[in-house]
Amino acid sequence: MGPLILVTGRGGQLGRALARSLAPLGRIVAWGRQEADFLAPDGIEPRLDALGPDVIANAAAWTGVDLAETRPGPARLANAEAPARLAAWAARRGALLVHFSTDYVFDGAKDGPYGETDPPAPLNAYGRTKLLGDQAVLASGGPHLVLRTSWVYSLTGQNFPRTILRLAQTRPELTVNDDQIGAPTSASFLAAATALAVRDFLSGRAPGPGLYNLVPAGQTSWLGYARHLLDRALALGLPFPSGLPALRPSYGPDPQRPALRPLNSRLSTEKIRRALDIHCPPWQQDIDLFLRDLLALGLAH
Repeated sequence: MGPLILVTGRGGQLGRALARSLAPLGRIVAWGRQEADFLAPDGIEPRLDALGPDVIANAAAWTGVDLAETRPGPARLANAEAPARLAAWAARRGALLVHFSTDYVFDGAKDGPYGETDPPAPLNAYGRTKLLGDQAVLASGGPHLVLRTSWVYSLTGQNFPRTILRLAQTRPELTVNDDQIGAPTSASFLAAATALAVRDFLSGRAPGPGLYNLVPAGQTSWLGYARHLLDRALALGLPFPSGLPALRPSYGPDPQRPALRPLNSRLSTEKIRRALDIHCPPWQQDIDLFLRDLLALGLAH
């Protein structure tokens, strides 16, 4: 049967991918809000006592970056208090906790990719609450992996590539930010790499607990991301009735979005590649796979 693996955030982009990728390693139980409400963290540990997982992959989070500016309390419950409860329980039971973090813990002012030892300085409430959750897991004393990533997308849910493809069907022009730099990261890549790390951790082949950056290789702006996405979609046969829209760059903060974003979201993956032998392919590779799957499933509109 293997270990009992709990995946939280089952309805989200990453939660769905984790449930698939971790399934060969053991028996999967996936929780959504009905099973454990992260806005009411007092109820989490009794549910964990009843289930008794050997591994917890925590993909549940408050991901509304702009909404967190006006609702920091709920964001803190979901992103800081709930992971702290998971970490405390996992430490007592010796269970492995895999927790996912974000590039938004940094202010983006560094000239170069961020490493795991760079000091965080979040610009927004979302980043601050995620950082508190990271710190709770790292200080828990139990087996853990904190995986920091950026710009996550998948075939499901609302995300940048699906939004761009939808808007490109009807608009002659799109304005996209060109001064925020990072790495688009597919949920399927994150989940597959997580499964390799969990497998090695459980078998004793991986190093001890710690924080690791996990993103594909390379970097781009949101504008470069959109340009590659649309060019590849056209090459793969997605129809654009009026042709590809013109892409216009924008710079600086978006006045319609209350939360500031870091301009530099680049994350160094040297540590995870060296310590866990994780291969990080170019970000364009997963975008191309995403587009093929999107077209095959008829989800491109």
